[in-house]
Amino acid sequence: MKLGMNIRNWGIHATPDFLTACAQSADNSSLDAIWFNDHVGLPPVLDDNPYGIPADMGPIIDPLAFGNFLAAVTRRIAFGTAVLIIPYRPPLITNKLIASIQVLSGNRFLLGVGPGYLEEEFRALGVPKSRRGQITDDTLAFLRASADSLVVEVNGQPIELNPALPMPPVYVGGSAEIAIPRALALGDGWIPAGKPPEDLQAPITELQNRARDNGRGDMEVIAMKTLPLEDTNAAIDLACAYRDVGVTHLVHTQGYDSTAQYAEVVAQIDGPIRAALGA
Repeated sequence: MKLGMNIRNWGIHATPDFLTACAQSADNSSLDAIWFNDHVGLPPVLDDNPYGIPADMGPIIDPLAFGNFLAAVTRRIAFGTAVLIIPYRPPLITNKLIASIQVLSGNRFLLGVGPGYLEEEFRALGVPKSRRGQITDDTLAFLRASADSLVVEVNGQPIELNPALPMPPVYVGGSAEIAIPRALALGDGWIPAGKPPEDLQAPITELQNRARDNGRGDMEVIAMKTLPLEDTNAAIDLACAYRDVGVTHLVHTQGYDSTAQYAEVVAQIDGPIRAALGA
């Protein structure tokens, strides 16, 4: 099982020195990937906050701009979006930004995607939230098509996208009933967030069975979860439970206040947790 960690592209962390130090701590370890998220901006007051967004996130760095930054300050580690809200950006621009990250990083980008949920962001962008699913599917189909040809047609206009997109793996976030069909049709795996291992066993079995039936082979499952690192044995037990239900990449997520704390957490994940997993 691969191991990763979140890296916050917002708040007090959103400075070049802070982000560089954290990214390089992960890059100098044997962690497989670091993951970050996507918000354009938040309203002064949230009408509905089911995902526990902090009341004041502070500065927010765009995830695709951050990807290009990471390409420059790291040399080995993969990095990805968990998740990029696909309807927030036009397909052509999404292609160009991801292609740039891939070229500059040596194809280390991991594309976690989702349709989004925050009504206020959709309203500010002028994107109908009711069309988010269709926009997500259409954009993913466009990205895959544009990876196979330098010339694509957009709005009736043929255009050469050079370099052609080195297509990253696509991992679909969200609930199993929506994400699994989208992953099977347009992706390479599923990103469940915050679910305990016992809740993942059945949907992972369904995902892999359907993938094999469709000639896809095994798909990746990237689980996002905060491990109880204050109790190493409990953290190891939980990580092993995720592995045993079929998670292929476990991402530890937590807050941190300093680059030193981030480095300490990386060392915990990369040390006793990895050793116990034999990863």
